[in-house]
Amino acid sequence: MGKMGKNNKAFQFRIYPTEEQKELFAKTFGCCRFIYNQMLSDKIEEYKKTGKMLKTTPAAYKKEFPWMKEVDSLALANVQLHLERAYRNFFERPEIGFPKFKSKHHSRNAYTTNLVNGNIRLLANGIKLPKAGVVKAKIHRQIPEGFRMKAVTVRRQPSGKYYVSILFEYCADENQVRDRERRERKVIGIDYAMHGLAVFSDGSKCEYPDYYRRSEKRLNREQRKLSHCKCGSSNYRKQKKKVALCHEKVKNQRRDFHHKLSRKLAEEYDVVAVEDLNIQVLSIQQKMQ
Repeated sequence: MGKMGKNNKAFQFRIYPTEEQKELFAKTFGCCRFIYNQMLSDKIEEYKKTGKMLKTTPAAYKKEFPWMKEVDSLALANVQLHLERAYRNFFERPEIGFPKFKSKHHSRNAYTTNLVNGNIRLLANGIKLPKAGVVKAKIHRQIPEGFRMKAVTVRRQPSGKYYVSILFEYCADENQVRDRERRERKVIGIDYAMHGLAVFSDGSKCEYPDYYRRSEKRLNREQRKLSHCKCGSSNYRKQKKKVALCHEKVKNQRRDFHHKLSRKLAEEYDVVAVEDLNIQVLSIQQKMQ
């Protein structure tokens, strides 16, 4: 029996929350955004005064803001971890940029919670989440044996659809990995293509499907309708959702294309070498020529 190495893998499922559960998710999104901005503001003030990084927890704010107790505490704890990581990364690598405040209208509506004492459980037709209870879900694939759940991210798309991404930990036999490394390797290189997606070392090319151009006519029509609606009205919200669905379709088409291409490369080749290029610099050079 070979030594086992730990790996992580995530599975995404669509969920169908009730109106009450949607309200709870909205509160959680808002609380996560609020505590992130509040803690970032306090860290900035502390750094200006002392030059040191303030260390605090969401629990320290619950006395002043008691409504934060209505949502999952682990979701708030993950916000703290994300902020501290972003703050620390800035000082180690300033080129990354300083953490920005989250906007109510432009930020990603999502939160992450962790598995603790069975508070999360995957069922046949749903998933049990802290505070929310059992949420109906489309479990379209089987979870392999030996996969241990670690965390769950709940996300709401601009189109109004809800998804959960479940992170699992599993063990891989390192002897099998070494056996694959010993055999004769099939290698392919991928180069940047000025026209298309990529050029491969075997001489073949990969053209990029113009999903956006195919949907551009419909998208323009829906956006024109949106521009004629009164901002904040019922028709405006309905039309905004239609525009979001158009963008979501293009995004899903692109993701499906990328996943199928990467899966094909992973199955056919043992090593994939990708040229490391700064596309932004290349674009500037092209404009100067």
